[in-house]
Amino acid sequence: MAAMDLPVDLTALATWMDGQGLGAGPIEQAELLSGGTQNILLRFVRAGRTYVLRRPPEHKRDNSDETMRREARVLTALSGGPVPHPEVVAACPTTEELGAAFYLTEFVDGFNPTTGLPPLHAGDPAVRHRMGLAMVEAIAALGGLDHEALGLADLGKPDGYLERQVGRWRTQLESYSAMEGYPGPDIPGVDDVATWLDDRRPATYRPGIIHGDFHLANVLFRPDGPELAAVVDWELTTIGDPLIDLGWLLATWPDPGAPGPAPQVTEDGYPTPSELVEHYGACSDRDLAAIDWFAVLACYKLGIILEGTHARAFAGRAPQATGDLLHAMTVGLFERALARIG
Repeated sequence: MAAMDLPVDLTALATWMDGQGLGAGPIEQAELLSGGTQNILLRFVRAGRTYVLRRPPEHKRDNSDETMRREARVLTALSGGPVPHPEVVAACPTTEELGAAFYLTEFVDGFNPTTGLPPLHAGDPAVRHRMGLAMVEAIAALGGLDHEALGLADLGKPDGYLERQVGRWRTQLESYSAMEGYPGPDIPGVDDVATWLDDRRPATYRPGIIHGDFHLANVLFRPDGPELAAVVDWELTTIGDPLIDLGWLLATWPDPGAPGPAPQVTEDGYPTPSELVEHYGACSDRDLAAIDWFAVLACYKLGIILEGTHARAFAGRAPQATGDLLHAMTVGLFERALARIG
């Protein structure tokens, strides 16, 4: 891709890097990375060092710049710790340089399993089993960190975090009715799931750092084995109940014996959901007695998020085929939630 076609001004980026003491000379081999994110990921080389730039999309959302600042802050705080992540090289919180806040990380040599497995991983179910356990270890380690000691005490609003969840997402679903042409949510079980969550909400919890969108599409694995190379896409990170991440993983995990959306991977050998929970319990001292609640909440929240695109499709703001596909995924997530609550 020619420099003029890239959504990043390479001359302005080089000038900013000069001021940061990050190499010299031209920016070379610039290419956009895919990965399902709406944000822009640009890999490039300068003075023999490979970087990845992360910035908001060209058409920013209202909170896009603040999201970049939060991501960079959290990833910097995690440096040197037990959670594999892209190491931040430098961050720019202002928007004058490139039109948006952004940050640079080291390039991570890894692959995402939802886009295909290398021969080593594709050929050995034991390797795939270990991949799932490695994911659990990452969120157990993240939830075990002392967020206050890391300087992240003000990152979120932990007071009343669990109490806010159902109401927050019920309101979100109701807001879709403002979309022109949207007939309203046709989601079997949506009220039953909300009532079940309200009635069985855990009374207490211990706050910690959560990733907020932890699933197979948001991790990179090492090409030489089953261990994690990095957890990526930290835009929903906050302070809350770390079991949210385990619930999210369970809600999205491939489970041939359960209803739900199409799995992100189709190979066998990955741990079962019960094995994931058991391994988390071995890696963490958190009480897992209410883990079904967190898995059901994840189905509820993710289903409502996906339904938003369905509503926007009726209003002509998203492709109808995409809206229909995501609506089917929403229905599948609620089927999975209803199966859990019996």
